[in-house]
Amino acid sequence: MTILCATHFSDAAQRAATAAAELARKLDEPLFLVHVLPGDLARAFGQTLRDTATSALMDEVRRLEKLGARVSHQVLTGEPAEELGRFAQEKGAGLVVTAGPTSASPFLGVGGTVDRLATALPVPLLVVREAESFEAWVKGTRPLKVMLGVDRSLPFEAARDWLQGLRRYGPVEVVAGRIFWPHEEYQRMGLAQPLSFQDVTPELQRALEQEVRSLVSPLETMGQQPARLRLEPGVGRIADHLVALAAEEKVDLLVVGTHQRRALGKLWSVSHHALRLATMSVVSVPVSMAARGSAAPIPPLRSVLVATDFSEAANRAIPYAFSLLPNGGTVYVVTVGENPQQAIEQERDWRQRLHQLLPRDADAQGRKVQVEVLPGPDVATVLLKAAERLAADVICLGTHGRSGLKKTVMGAVAKEVMSRADRPVLVVRPPEG
Repeated sequence: MTILCATHFSDAAQRAATAAAELARKLDEPLFLVHVLPGDLARAFGQTLRDTATSALMDEVRRLEKLGARVSHQVLTGEPAEELGRFAQEKGAGLVVTAGPTSASPFLGVGGTVDRLATALPVPLLVVREAESFEAWVKGTRPLKVMLGVDRSLPFEAARDWLQGLRRYGPVEVVAGRIFWPHEEYQRMGLAQPLSFQDVTPELQRALEQEVRSLVSPLETMGQQPARLRLEPGVGRIADHLVALAAEEKVDLLVVGTHQRRALGKLWSVSHHALRLATMSVVSVPVSMAARGSAAPIPPLRSVLVATDFSEAANRAIPYAFSLLPNGGTVYVVTVGENPQQAIEQERDWRQRLHQLLPRDADAQGRKVQVEVLPGPDVATVLLKAAERLAADVICLGTHGRSGLKKTVMGAVAKEVMSRADRPVLVVRPPEG
């Protein structure tokens, strides 16, 4: 993974180059130090300007080589963001490093080179505010402290996977930061909401912690310490709260994923505002970096939600749900009472019937079983909210698989769950005949 560092020879750019050199040495990768001359200046001053830039670049190369990095240099001409993007692709760069926009920049760098790089680069962009933490990490005097911005999205997965790769090179202390709006989460998870829309009940706190723990669990490999969770309610721009949380935690680096939105899309872009406002270094990882195909890791399954309406077809799904967890985990076996009053009156009886449907070896291999009766008139919505609340990795449903299906879990509801779920759905059909 070649590292490319852009410099304009300012004090901030020197700090960024130092961090890039330390990372290149730690990762044992080559470093390209690049300066881009704007086209109009290059045309006006010609070879004299190019020679001056090359001389300054060589001085910086010699300084970085003393840090132990293998450094090459290049002077480019043109629009900086375009030229850096092109050069990064040409050299197969895996990371681009630059200094952050300063308070002297108009609108804190909106529309500037850093802003344009963040929306155009196909690889992660590291915006450096200080280099001391990277130097200490490379020397092994202390771990790098990182906050990872967490949500349920592909950009988050790309950021998490990038951070997981970084952990291979040394100890990284991870704080998982999740900013949420309580009202929205109560709705998403189907939980009763208190009178004050900002109050966070213990049930919501537990559900969110369980979800975040599941999302960051791939980081807990290679003997690394698990991430510490920080969940904070907030109203308004998520980036403002996330940056404040990162500052409170005194992290060295904030890692966020990005859709690389443009124009008005930047108004709600977490990465865009984090790059501008953070007081610490920031890595923005594009969604295109999310692992795909053969590079995608095999995801561990830790929990399955299986639903039945006590019909034969729906009941067939229950053993399959347990088969998905051969190495342990939790199986949530549920039924939905479309009439809330009936669900309350018959809850004890329905729980008993659910227990009777469990396979004999349900608790083998360390599996845990939890049965629930869920009230609600819209079966599909109730199941989807339960899957969110319980952080289920997979939803498992049974169906007749024929036309003219009844509107039950085994029929049209299964179809609706498949169309709306943001997680895998296993549909179990009986054999023909």
